[in-house]
Amino acid sequence: MDSSSDEEEVRTFVQVISEKYNPENFPYCRGQGMGVVVLPSPPGSPVKDRLNLPSVLVLNDCGISKAGDRLEVATFCAHVVELDLSYNQLNDWGEIGTIVSNTPHLEFLNLSMNPLSGVGLEPSLAQVFSRVRRLVLINTQVTWDNVHTLTQNTPEKKELFLCLNNYNTVLESQAPCPSLRRLQITDNQLQEWAEVRKFGSMYPCLDTLVLANNNLNSVEDTQATLQYLFPNLRSINLNNSGLCKWEDIERLNFFPKLEEVKAMGIPLLQPYTHQERRSLIVAQLPSVSVLNGSAIADGEREDAERFFIRHYQNCPAEEIPQRYHILVSKYGYLAPLAEVDLSPRSALVDVRWGERVETVSLRLEHTVGDLKKQLKALVQLPANGMRLFYIARDLGSIVGPEELKSGCRALHSYSIRDGDEILVVPRDRRRCISLDS
Repeated sequence: MDSSSDEEEVRTFVQVISEKYNPENFPYCRGQGMGVVVLPSPPGSPVKDRLNLPSVLVLNDCGISKAGDRLEVATFCAHVVELDLSYNQLNDWGEIGTIVSNTPHLEFLNLSMNPLSGVGLEPSLAQVFSRVRRLVLINTQVTWDNVHTLTQNTPEKKELFLCLNNYNTVLESQAPCPSLRRLQITDNQLQEWAEVRKFGSMYPCLDTLVLANNNLNSVEDTQATLQYLFPNLRSINLNNSGLCKWEDIERLNFFPKLEEVKAMGIPLLQPYTHQERRSLIVAQLPSVSVLNGSAIADGEREDAERFFIRHYQNCPAEEIPQRYHILVSKYGYLAPLAEVDLSPRSALVDVRWGERVETVSLRLEHTVGDLKKQLKALVQLPANGMRLFYIARDLGSIVGPEELKSGCRALHSYSIRDGDEILVVPRDRRRCISLDS
């Protein structure tokens, strides 16, 4: 009983493919149309009419812990280009190597969530990964030694994903990997720039560096050092890092080819509104053309730079960044923008109905219809049973009353002021309205 249970727990790559891509599951695929093609199986194969799999093969969360027969792997995977083996139980590089070495056209391999912590990888075995251009090792706890063994033996590696591996330091490799263009190392424990700096010497042609969700506390080094370490860096993602000084943003200008920056969720920007955050960063980074995924238009840049000048021009000299002086030389000193009070306005007016008069406060952003609703309890008339006339205090003797007819017209459009008068007349009464009434 126990032995059979143990056998059931060991699932091979070949077994899972045989089950998932059994010809009986594809009754209409013979010939074309399904992305899989039925081919004659090799002599001695236990499965007749074996399938030639699609070029993108997804076998995630299938309980795979072994490769199975290498000839069977080769038969299945002759044309596979992308292989997703995430969320399996692969914990032996030898088993992974058997799969990879028998997938001759493999370019993308996802091993995320497989338990690879403390599992050794020999350089001779790592060579079978030489054709893999994109390798995903998210939450595998793979050691830096194994990472370096892989990169040193895979001369065509372009992209490497090392997220969620609990790295708080970076073990520097003695041999660089000049082919790597993209490194994504989000959701780790990196805090010191001294650790990030090592990526420059390890991956000298790095184009994209994704550091999101690391509590990185600064961007250090001189301009000469950053130019030397990251000569090709075009994009950097610092979302949810711990940056808290504007000097860290200024130093991003030292990367000679930087064009795209992501810097959301950092402590430095918390005191500002969304628009202020964007404007201040745009003004600080004149060579960056894309910020937080959005392109920066020429008009936006000029507005941001002018905002930057006004933001700093009344600050103490020791708080003013160098960029301020550069922009002042471009635009000159700018007058403060006029403050526009957009708060709701009100007016105190005399409401007259019959022989009674009462002073009422009107919200001028309200409409004529709103005013009728406001007055109906006061004058004891329904909203549709009253007519309203506006009498300007200063001009009433000249222009006479003006009926407020349009229920959707805003009160401020009548230029109502304190001391003016609103006359309420029942709609069923027909009478001549005069200033003496």
